Amino acid sequence: MRFGIFYEHQLPRPWEDGAELRLFQEALDQVELADRVGIDYAWEVEHHFLEEYSHSSAPEVFLAAASQRSKRIRLGHGIVLMPPAYNPPARVAERLATLDLVSGGRVDWGTGESASRAELEGFGIDPNERRAMWRETVEQVANMMVMDPYPGFSGKYFSMPVRNVLPKPVQKPHPPIWVACSNRETIHLAAQLGIGALTFAFIDPSEARHWVADYYETFKRECVPIGHAVNPNIAMVTGFSCHADAAEAGRRGNDGFRFFQFALAYHYVFGTHTPGRTNIWNQYLAVRDQIGTEVLGAGAGCIGTPAQLRESLRIFQDAGVDQTIFIQQGGKNRHDHICEALELFAAEVMPEFKEKEVEREKQKLEELGPAIEAAFARKRALPSLADDQIPTCQAYGTTVALTDADIAKLPEGNRRRVETFRRIAQIAKRA
Repeated sequence: MRFGIFYEHQLPRPWEDGAELRLFQEALDQVELADRVGIDYAWEVEHHFLEEYSHSSAPEVFLAAASQRSKRIRLGHGIVLMPPAYNPPARVAERLATLDLVSGGRVDWGTGESASRAELEGFGIDPNERRAMWRETVEQVANMMVMDPYPGFSGKYFSMPVRNVLPKPVQKPHPPIWVACSNRETIHLAAQLGIGALTFAFIDPSEARHWVADYYETFKRECVPIGHAVNPNIAMVTGFSCHADAAEAGRRGNDGFRFFQFALAYHYVFGTHTPGRTNIWNQYLAVRDQIGTEVLGAGAGCIGTPAQLRESLRIFQDAGVDQTIFIQQGGKNRHDHICEALELFAAEVMPEFKEKEVEREKQKLEELGPAIEAAFARKRALPSLADDQIPTCQAYGTTVALTDADIAKLPEGNRRRVETFRRIAQIAKRA
């Protein structure tokens, strides 16, 4: 099994001067440490306007910075919001490819729709259309990263003409695709489309077996890839704190994960929010004792001693979970505690699960080989354009007339530039 760390960039109030700077710099330090001790993935969310819960509105920037502080850890968008009002599809393709280039081919492309009112209405997105927007844009962004040129698209939610979208990613045909999943319906959809499932449901490890079985059975039976490659993987997200003393692990990890759950529910389920004024942390403190620890549910299985973590992770491993992702930065969890937990986990827990990972992955892909071949046989790919079908794009400068009288009125520097461009155009035309 592989392991990842997960960032919302949570910042409960009160916000002191320099708090966001410290938050981001400490997160980069943690990614650097995770890379050094052998953690496989660093996942970064995209959220907008979700005060205290997530200050991660530009994950591509954070991941680019992390790429220069690390050597081998994979850098996962967890996730890119795909409705076009959040991110125009061509810009997603360009940013993904650029990040893949600066990281040396270490990007994973998680995708999603978003579900909070603050975000959807903040960008003018119809909540009822977000799933269809996600599906349309994911397929086309994958095409943009692969096709030369991209043949253009006229869809319900976005359109663009023929363009060669640049740069192209290091990983061919494109970085692995994932989708955020909160229930078995989206797990099923991920399998149907041949993409990885990032599950945020905090399910019990014993229940994971049913989710995994459903995913891989569906993949083998129904998959029609949405991209140009498949990514048959299922990852489970869970709380995290590792310490030699179980009680201390709980003291260090439970409150942060409990705030994570509270703030999530506040923004998505019950909160009435005044932008820039509501103090979610104070609301949490007022009910924390009433909530108790039962709210942690199955997501607390990786808060404990190394032995307790091994026990929980063995259940995930036996169920066929490919990756466990740790929420270690939640609430007011301390940076030094996070680093200590990562180091202890890497030294005393991780080796058991790394030992046979390469062989497990090889066997899985061999088993899925016939299903992958059948899946691509079912796919109807967007056809490439023949050379004589590619339309030309005439530059504005040669189609908007400037008379000699107009040029004479220009400032000297501008006039010289226009005359230089005219000479270049004449030489190019003769050639």
